[in-house]
Amino acid sequence: MRANFAFSIYDFDGSGTVDAIYLGDVLRALNLNPTLAAVEKLGGTKKKNEKKLKVEEFLPIFGQIKKDKDVGCYEDFLECLKLYDKAEDGKMLSAELSHTLLSLGERLSDKEVDDILKDCLDPEDEDGFVPYAPFLKKVVAGPIFETAE
Repeated sequence: MRANFAFSIYDFDGSGTVDAIYLGDVLRALNLNPTLAAVEKLGGTKKKNEKKLKVEEFLPIFGQIKKDKDVGCYEDFLECLKLYDKAEDGKMLSAELSHTLLSLGERLSDKEVDDILKDCLDPEDEDGFVPYAPFLKKVVAGPIFETAE
């Protein structure tokens, strides 16, 4: 089962447990996109060694997040970015994209936005516009950050 495998990847010491600080990472490794609030509500922690989860505790959390319909998908995000596409040509101002990432939904830090844009955004044209669909495909394709230990 994929959930057991993903769980085992984050069982760094082979104890059969995962530090709850990595709950969101395990869920994202399973192609889910829970918010930080949802992860915290379901037992995730903000500090290491505060709580350990066994696979038997993780599987119901995985099941609950998996059936949660309050998670956006590529098409939802694409529709949102189309609102900034005034010329309807698949492009938006890079500055508007950056502002959107900083201010809407689950807030990102300046560094997180800079990292995402650096890794996923095509170069701006001479007028400051970027194609948003390829950017979005790269973002939803998978994690770009390495988990710090």
